[in-house]
Amino acid sequence: MVALTLRRTVTRDPESEFAFELRTCRWAELEWPPGNDSVGDDTVVIVARQLGTKRRRWDTIVLECNRDGLRQRANFGLERLDSDLRHVVGNAPGEWTYYRDALPQPGYPWRYVREAIHRADDRGILETRKRGNRIEIRREWTYPDWLERVVAIENKPDLDASAARALGSQLEYDVAVGLADEVWVATRQTDERVEPALFEDLPVEAGILTLEPDDLTAEVEWHPRSLAIDEPGSRILDRPDGGERDDSAARFEYVDPDWKAAKRLAIAERAYERGWRSFVDTMRPDCRYFELCARDGVQARPHCAAKGCSQTAAECSGTCDEFEPEPPVWRTRGWPIEGGPGKRVQQLLAERRRRRRPGV
Repeated sequence: MVALTLRRTVTRDPESEFAFELRTCRWAELEWPPGNDSVGDDTVVIVARQLGTKRRRWDTIVLECNRDGLRQRANFGLERLDSDLRHVVGNAPGEWTYYRDALPQPGYPWRYVREAIHRADDRGILETRKRGNRIEIRREWTYPDWLERVVAIENKPDLDASAARALGSQLEYDVAVGLADEVWVATRQTDERVEPALFEDLPVEAGILTLEPDDLTAEVEWHPRSLAIDEPGSRILDRPDGGERDDSAARFEYVDPDWKAAKRLAIAERAYERGWRSFVDTMRPDCRYFELCARDGVQARPHCAAKGCSQTAAECSGTCDEFEPEPPVWRTRGWPIEGGPGKRVQQLLAERRRRRRPGV
């Protein structure tokens, strides 16, 4: 096993939005919900980042989950279940049945259902057998109702007027669709008598949270309203852009509650698989300058020894001028099964993610 040392850093550099986002995720993992509210003993919080729909991606997502349901969800493994797999395992019968008789009409060709059945069988989450030319299926476990609430957080450490204008339209979209139960804005605490974020033109339905990233404390400056997730929403397609005197109407379409329910579960499944520590999957931990720094002695954040800063995912790539592969001697012990320090970084973050999944 390759040893990995977490270097502790106490320096304070100007934080990027990416670094602030990681601190928000860690705070939410430890302290959610904000303010004086509390979740029950039967509720587990899972935090992920950079997830959403084709039209809208959220910086941070907090899932409030049923503990018993989450333990049952663990039977299906850490990998997400896409819509095809959920269609199969969610409707699989308790007794052997021909798959076309057991499953509802999918609305797409049955060959894709057969592919999903084989994938589920390969993952060990569905039983299959052949009777003649017919594929029969039987469930291994009942797919549980494990998701309770979805909370979306937008991170803007420096919420100036221009950032607020851009963020305002995004939050209006979130409120109109009603896909998440709540939407929040997290910004850096300024310690002013009235936080500047309160003066910005943001939807009143969105909550405002001021976070001190150094010591992971937060204050609720404005409480959000609960959104109508069980009612039809409206998706804004086009806004008038002819200036202040443009009174033309915006174009929008209605969003069906069933679509919202399916999309919420799809997002939750992806969040369950990825978690917020998946940032390393889009970086280059195999670079000799890539390090994990334990800023508060606990949270492992990426750090570039060549640049002396906490780099973003966009900066940490094979096209970086400072990129150098790990020396082969670092990877001799256990290579290629265990790998070098870069591989150990990925293992460490995966282990920490697994600890947040009851039943795994």
